[in-house]
Amino acid sequence: MAGEETTEYSGRTAWARNLAAPVRAFLSTETGSASTLLVATVLALLWANSPWRDTYGSVWNTVLSIRLGGGEVSATLRQWVNEGLMTFFFLVVGLEAKRELDVGELRQRQRLTIPMVAAIGGMILPVAIYLAVNAGRSSAHGWGAAMSTDTAFALGALGLLTPRVATRLRVFLLTVAVFDDLGALVVISTAYTTHVSFVALGAAIGLFAVLIALRYAPAWRRAASIVVGVAMWVAMFKSGIDPVITGLAVGLVTSAYPPSRQDLERVTELTRSFREQPTPELARSAQLSVLSAISPNERLQYDLHPWTSYVIVPLFALANAGIHLSGGLFADAVKSPITIGIVAGYVVGKPVGILTASWLASRPSLRGPRPAVSWPILMGGAAVAGIGFTVSLLIANLAFSGRRLDEAKLGVLVTVVLAPAVAWVVFRLTSRLPAPVRARQISGTAQEILDLAEDVDPDRDHIRGSEEARVTLVEYGDFECPYCGQAEPVIRELLSSFGDDLRYVWRHLPLNDVHPNAQLAAEAAEAAAAQGKFWELYDVLLSHRDAHTPQQIGRYAHDLELDVDRFWEELRRHEHAPRVAEDVTSADASGVSGTPSFFINGRRHQGAYDIDTLTAAVSAARQRARLLEKAAV
Repeated sequence: MAGEETTEYSGRTAWARNLAAPVRAFLSTETGSASTLLVATVLALLWANSPWRDTYGSVWNTVLSIRLGGGEVSATLRQWVNEGLMTFFFLVVGLEAKRELDVGELRQRQRLTIPMVAAIGGMILPVAIYLAVNAGRSSAHGWGAAMSTDTAFALGALGLLTPRVATRLRVFLLTVAVFDDLGALVVISTAYTTHVSFVALGAAIGLFAVLIALRYAPAWRRAASIVVGVAMWVAMFKSGIDPVITGLAVGLVTSAYPPSRQDLERVTELTRSFREQPTPELARSAQLSVLSAISPNERLQYDLHPWTSYVIVPLFALANAGIHLSGGLFADAVKSPITIGIVAGYVVGKPVGILTASWLASRPSLRGPRPAVSWPILMGGAAVAGIGFTVSLLIANLAFSGRRLDEAKLGVLVTVVLAPAVAWVVFRLTSRLPAPVRARQISGTAQEILDLAEDVDPDRDHIRGSEEARVTLVEYGDFECPYCGQAEPVIRELLSSFGDDLRYVWRHLPLNDVHPNAQLAAEAAEAAAAQGKFWELYDVLLSHRDAHTPQQIGRYAHDLELDVDRFWEELRRHEHAPRVAEDVTSADASGVSGTPSFFINGRRHQGAYDIDTLTAAVSAARQRARLLEKAAV
């Protein structure tokens, strides 16, 4: 096996192939979304400055009405984009935030404190700067246009500027953006709403309660939820309050949870029943079982995220970013308190407000928690948060018109250029900090949340590599799983590349409902371990995944020169079944539902497990371990 080449493959488990929607997948899409959003912004500017610029306003001001009986919803095409389609964008933002609250970095609720306070500081100071610049002028009414970070642009820019930056910073920025958006939407609903229909608002609140109650409904709840969600949006629209808040509210109450092994075994059972008796009833049962195994949060993200990232948000930019650029506009903007207030509020106020509030919230004297990321890295993230676009343009359209609106839009567009430039400088300077300084900064951050329920025990676990290694890679696997077999050459290459810095641990998770001989293979490996040859049989079993019958396993034992009589006696008595069951129990406690599942220094590895992805993850863990060692010294 030493001479085998690493196989190229998709790098995801059979169960988790389309389920990796944690922050990693979310942000990889956001990086592409930011590029698409930038292209759409450029197209809007080209259109608004072309010979056909008059059509830009006429197209987006076209009125579109939907009538049902005596009821009617009427709005311009721009309003349909801003208040209709953008609801789905805020829904996805709320879904990802809820996922982090349920199963991610924020499941320890005290970790919410710093980003929540940071978001408040990041709103108050920009607004204060804007009001100071516009003091005594009617333009002060547009203060809301200087307060909200653009989630898509900020997360996308972060991914482009620092592709290998810690997930913690991304989660921090996402959390700040969610609180930021929530605050901005509340501002829209109060400061920029001239008339509120409390009857319609009450109906929307009642429908929201119905939507929450539907989580306990039977199989038809999805269709009912869609109907109630649409009705809730219409009620908010009729109330006079911007209905995009509907999306964020729904996202924040849509639960996320990992698929349990019991649910997945139920899926297999129903699928087999359908294979034996292909009836409509069994087909429906199997379909519903598959859907219920995956949380509604994950399903909605999978369905909506590509649409919001590559269609809805770029369409919003196309509808709102177009302004006629002229020498007169630039001359006016340079002196305009609106433009200056927005640019200064975002590029200066946002970073300073976020950093100051984070520092205050983390003070030991106030019993504040440790920050999730080091202060130099947090400075770069705070600078990225100075990008204003989506909500800023929404509020600008409500607060201004004519020339003032163009000045406000120009200020927003300037932040899209300036804020990433400032962040790039900060990250470049941070990368040049001496290792001891970076080590001290990292040692002051909050400890990582460990996902692995059972620590590695050298006296019990099967370990390859140095016991003193800085990085421990744990795999829960099944000897008949094809993905485990494909991952095995990658593991060998990692062990060769990292040397004494990496140790590898195998733990059993036989998927008996899928692989009929998986339990036998696992117990056979433990029987070989009793004779000091676990890894020898491990190599053979993974290289012959489709040949695990008793006769074939007996031949492997003979070829490895095991005491075959003792080997078979232990298998007949299922002497090692409790040892395998202990691994399965620890897998359940760690939230493992499929194979292979990897943990790096106790943290679950999400997504692909090709050589490049795992090398990057192990390298990052090793770097953090080295810095912590230096800080301890």
